[in-house]
Amino acid sequence: MKIINFDTVKAFAPSPEVCVEWVKDAFLRKYDANLPPKISIKLPDNVFMNTMPCYLPYLRRMGVKVVSRYPSRVPSLQSDLLLYDSESGKMLAFMDGLWITTMRTGAVAALSILTLQKSNANRYAFLGLGNTARATLLCLLSQLKGQPVEINLLQYKDQTELFMNRFKEYSNLNFNIFSSADKLIAASDVVVSCVTAADQQFTSDTAYQSGILVVPVHTRGFQNCDLFFDKIYADDTEHVRGFKYFDKFNCFDEFSNVLLKKNMGRVSDIERILVYNIGIALHDIYFASKIYDILSNIEDEVPSCSELRKFWV
Repeated sequence: MKIINFDTVKAFAPSPEVCVEWVKDAFLRKYDANLPPKISIKLPDNVFMNTMPCYLPYLRRMGVKVVSRYPSRVPSLQSDLLLYDSESGKMLAFMDGLWITTMRTGAVAALSILTLQKSNANRYAFLGLGNTARATLLCLLSQLKGQPVEINLLQYKDQTELFMNRFKEYSNLNFNIFSSADKLIAASDVVVSCVTAADQQFTSDTAYQSGILVVPVHTRGFQNCDLFFDKIYADDTEHVRGFKYFDKFNCFDEFSNVLLKKNMGRVSDIERILVYNIGIALHDIYFASKIYDILSNIEDEVPSCSELRKFWV
């Protein structure tokens, strides 16, 4: 068994472009996998622990991710992965899941944007400017190949300046800062929310212009959209079936079916579409398996870090 710590995962991790390729391949093979719904333990103050299993027969791998969030902890979101050989039952690796969680989340959001945005989209809004937002933009830019775009940001503490500084080397980006979510959303073709906690809707129904794509990586704050958006997609049905307005969605399907051409996805530039990327173990175990294979020639045990620390992508 290999013990693979954060530093090792990060050192041998794939590029954002490859991350998008990996999440797409996993989505295309979703219906060959065994993906039970995650089990969640929720505590007060937005604390949670999720257990997320998955079996990937085409890779002959299975595994489970355990992820928890404690707002007062640094980093607040932490995860660990157990990876097994599904044929022998041998435990292959105990792996830190922090980098994988961050980058697979960003890659899924970027793939959703590229697949479902309207044809002339070039104004991308970000609410919540932490690591998930950075990962999403890194993965998106890996596919846009220098195309000029407007990046609209919601002002929050010093995160706006830090976010812009992270991407200062990208000459194709023009940043705009907004003081309110209403104006931000109204001025954007695509809205990506990485805000981890929201107690109310971000804006009224009228702020969502025709053709808009909303990608709530962390789902809160957009429940009003559930009732009037033209189409809603999710990475897995069972992970959203318990949503308050699930039975009132106008048109719902899984995102994999769009990639598999079983669902047409966007058919016009006036449709308002929402994509709930809840985050599924399908991608965590796929990434863990691929990274394990990359590391297959290193020593059996990699020493763990003495202390887990905050990192930036």
